[in-house]
Amino acid sequence: MSVSGVVVTHGEHRDLERCLAALGPQVDELVVVANLPLELDPPAGARVIENERPLGFGANVNRGVAETESDFVVIANPDTEPAPDAVAVLAKFVSGSACRGIAGPQLRYPDGRRQPSRRRFPTVAGTLVRRTPLRYAARPFERQRSHYLLDEHPAEPVQADWMLGAFLLLRREMLEELGGFDEGFRLYGEDIEFCYRAAKAGWERWYVPAASVTHRYAAEIDRRLFTRRTLWHWRGMARFVRKHPERLRAL
Repeated sequence: MSVSGVVVTHGEHRDLERCLAALGPQVDELVVVANLPLELDPPAGARVIENERPLGFGANVNRGVAETESDFVVIANPDTEPAPDAVAVLAKFVSGSACRGIAGPQLRYPDGRRQPSRRRFPTVAGTLVRRTPLRYAARPFERQRSHYLLDEHPAEPVQADWMLGAFLLLRREMLEELGGFDEGFRLYGEDIEFCYRAAKAGWERWYVPAASVTHRYAAEIDRRLFTRRTLWHWRGMARFVRKHPERLRAL
């Protein structure tokens, strides 16, 4: 059983060196896809691929995966820092069944608080509340506890609709079957859509809380509503619905 690591970074990132130092010893090969010029000496054995022009997150992940050969691939944001055994825990669990295609860890904020990384597939009403001015009145983290699964604190692996793409272990067989991530997404929504296609194809998605990863989550679209990232999020959700119109029935 072999595992590759793919880290996508948009130029210099203050947490990148910490991420690579933590992830590198846990994988058999490590690839950094730099969306913008990068001035960094990678760890020994790591390869850096620099884009000629910026690409979307999904395209960068696909490019990194194509440069690797392992049975499993960890995709990681530069603001993540896996515990020393995180990758081994995820890989061991996924290798326990041929149907397990995706495994996500327990993400935690730097202060140790649990991040709601395991979530339900979005609904129309829920998305409107979270990504419009309605959020200031409806307070989604209070009113949509079932979407974020805030009242569930599993200690053992449980199945998930989808999990944040900040740190995921993916089976290569599944990636090849599904054709990788949809490169039509700029940023936001590609992790939801990929998990949705995986579900439709019969691949299981699992949340494995024994694997712990610190995530210095910026959450820019949660703090400020009207930014270009909000636009990317709306475009991503619109693409998701165009591809999977049956989700319009999920009000």
